[in-house]
Amino acid sequence: MPELSRFAGIIVYMLYKDVVQHNKPHVHVRYNEYEASVSLEGELLAGNLPQKQFKIVVGWLLFHEEEVYKAWNLAVAGLEFEKINPMK
Repeated sequence: MPELSRFAGIIVYMLYKDVVQHNKPHVHVRYNEYEASVSLEGELLAGNLPQKQFKIVVGWLLFHEEEVYKAWNLAVAGLEFEKINPMK
């Protein structure tokens, strides 16, 4: 699974050509034993995360919106994308 970013124990990744299960642009998130799919607009699509980590992910998505959408467009086309530096 291609990793997009990693911060605060949270791993954010995207899958190539991942448009079948969720129609909305989204990321996959792992935190400890939790896994979830979160739309780029901050909606929980599947799975679950602790509330604190969910809020961190939503804030991160908002802060890196342009970079995340660029990565999404590349990923759905089956192309590699650059990792996002969470501190940038």
